[in-house]
Amino acid sequence: MRIALVGCGAVTQAVYAPLLSRRRDLFEVTAVCDLSPALAAAVGDRLGVTARHTSLDDMLAAGGFEAVVMLASGSHGEPVRRALEAGHAVLCEKPLALTRAEVAALPEGRLMVGYMKQYDPAVRRAERLLAELGGPEAVRSVEVTVLHPSAGSQLAFASLTRAADVDPGLLGSLRAAEDELVSRALGADAPEAVRALYGVALGSICHDLSLLRRFTGSPAEISHVETWGPAPGSVEIAGTLPAAGRFSIRWHYLEDYPAYRETVAIHHDAGTLELAFPAPYLVNAPTVLTVVTPGADPGGEGRTEWREVTEAFETQLAAFHAYVTEGEPPLTGAAGALEDIVTAQRIAARYAVQHGLPIGGEAA
Repeated sequence: MRIALVGCGAVTQAVYAPLLSRRRDLFEVTAVCDLSPALAAAVGDRLGVTARHTSLDDMLAAGGFEAVVMLASGSHGEPVRRALEAGHAVLCEKPLALTRAEVAALPEGRLMVGYMKQYDPAVRRAERLLAELGGPEAVRSVEVTVLHPSAGSQLAFASLTRAADVDPGLLGSLRAAEDELVSRALGADAPEAVRALYGVALGSICHDLSLLRRFTGSPAEISHVETWGPAPGSVEIAGTLPAAGRFSIRWHYLEDYPAYRETVAIHHDAGTLELAFPAPYLVNAPTVLTVVTPGADPGGEGRTEWREVTEAFETQLAAFHAYVTEGEPPLTGAAGALEDIVTAQRIAARYAVQHGLPIGGEAA
């Protein structure tokens, strides 16, 4: 399948380029696009692509591909709309958009939203085990902890090409457009604390929201939100799950923490399913699923560990190929991505209400 890559930054260079290089049985990259000519050239050279663009509209007009992989930063609502209208299938990295209105404006088409942790084999095994236990009704609580060091430390191994050739005026206009979208989501008067929380929710915590959707369904209620520490700081979110039990998410940005760590523990009456994820940029690093059960002897405990090194990003790419060529539905489409946007807005609204801060827009 011939594909075009939009966005040639960190995740493209560290993850997608090496995976696409080894999955030439499924994909041929025929075009790349980035605001930075240097980044487009670097990724084009690496993948042997001669069609290099700095404008999405120019790339869509030139064609030569069946599908678009949207990897640029920020809201993807408008570029995804253009790609779908041009008749292309789209794999879009999270978040799909910053507003509900952007999702509502999307035309019919083949759209898959990339939450790679949903495709992690350890996550799929945990889903099956939870179903055997009785599904969402068996859950007492889901507890998430994320320890998030700086992006620079996570990517120190990658020897990335940096962009230094983009017009500052263009970057300024793009940032202003993003800020306007956030104002539509949260209201023009929403203070920086609420905007920053929304950014963390849609930029990082959305991965955990996507796992909640798979395991239990999206939260029924957001009952508590707090932030503290130097920006982007720490975030604590708690609430009720739709079938049974409660959830808590504790997300900490720790500039100098030695390594990224994320754990998701699903507690039920007879034990625990705990997932420990590696840093997302480390291709083929294992995700560990620990299954805790009652032991054979009274008062004893049984523990089984599953380590799976199959790369979640690669499994996701294969699923996109199957979606486009065979019609196999993706785990998240526009509807699931919209659920996460709504949940992020509910998180921002709960925080604003607790602290007497203004909230408007869609989140109101």
